[in-house]
Amino acid sequence: MRVVFSVSNWPGHWFSMVPLGWALQAAGHEVKVLCTPCQSEPITHAGLMPVPVLEAMDMTVRGRLHNYRKARAGTWAFTGLPPPPLTGQPLTSLDEFDMDTWSKENHDWAIGVTARSCDAAVDFARWWQPHLVLNDLMSLEGPLVGRALNIPALLHLWGPIGPQDDVPGAPPGASFVPMDPSNAFARHHAGQMGPEVYQHVIDPSPPTAHPPLDAHRIPIRHIPYNGPGALPPAPASYHGTKPRICVVWGTSVSGVYGPASFAVPRIIEALADLDVEVLLTLTGADRERITQSGPLPPGVRLLERTPLHLLLPACDAVIHHGGAGCTMTALAAGIPQLAIHAGSDQEVIADRLAGVRAAQSLPNAHADPHAIRTAVRRLLDDPVHRRTATQLRQEMTTLPTPAELLDTLTALAH
Repeated sequence: MRVVFSVSNWPGHWFSMVPLGWALQAAGHEVKVLCTPCQSEPITHAGLMPVPVLEAMDMTVRGRLHNYRKARAGTWAFTGLPPPPLTGQPLTSLDEFDMDTWSKENHDWAIGVTARSCDAAVDFARWWQPHLVLNDLMSLEGPLVGRALNIPALLHLWGPIGPQDDVPGAPPGASFVPMDPSNAFARHHAGQMGPEVYQHVIDPSPPTAHPPLDAHRIPIRHIPYNGPGALPPAPASYHGTKPRICVVWGTSVSGVYGPASFAVPRIIEALADLDVEVLLTLTGADRERITQSGPLPPGVRLLERTPLHLLLPACDAVIHHGGAGCTMTALAAGIPQLAIHAGSDQEVIADRLAGVRAAQSLPNAHADPHAIRTAVRRLLDDPVHRRTATQLRQEMTTLPTPAELLDTLTALAH
């Protein structure tokens, strides 16, 4: 069986699909991953075969444009201005970026990017003739290929968020379903793009916290994949009496939401008053911000790049930005979590888990050290969070593994 994955241009959107790709390959099926060129290296590192024919607007720029619109509409949550969409440098006034002019000047370019990407995906699929398509929630090309070639296209969720969820801060009814501005579906005689194209959805979230779906839900056990890396010296051999808190922060948050969204200093200050051990995992510019700000407090250990699933089983709680990768890895480890979210899918995921008492949810703009400290104390002191996290982990272990899902996928393909 030939299976094509279609993924958007951010690793966190497709990391949850990697173990299913491994299972397909191990069973002798062929897997190829349609992607943008910037995803070729991480896909190769994941042990899959990239086909870098897609195009897309940079995800950081796309996020900044959305935040700039929110600031103009008066719904920007932070006290300062959002980073300008193109440069990321601080603004002194919203007038420094002419959104209307930029949109007019780049309208044809943006439409062309989507059109070329969709056409390239269909062209490759017509040549390779896959039997099945799997795509993440941000991929327009996956369902298009399925409709254009009349083959099953399955949406693979990256966490407890789906196409029926509303986008926070957007007009009522706005969902995470990608739009089709170039009318690619019509051009390829594939009908129209909308929520109805998702007939089968692979959902790795635990049943207690799964998102609403109108489609046929296909559960799958989440096997954590957080990218390549090595186990640090003896974190799992820790036998102290203090609770251990892992703090992990997404590299995209500051780039999309600006320096004010970098909550790690606030988190460190909050935890300094608690008798806990802290594992701090940061990369890139975030790591430099912390190392250049002076020595860390006692009990805080800064780790090199380490896959999160290697750390969390030895922790009592985790604090993160609300990203699906962190959330699902914590769920698989069965530990409570504090999500300090800045918006979009992070907010939906954080609030969904907080609603079932597996997590605490804090808006980033309002998460001062006192609020963070209070939330962490609740995670550690109220046993309901630990019980719920354990329950959700047990639910996830009963779901079919990627290897056990292959018969279902084969039946759909035939």
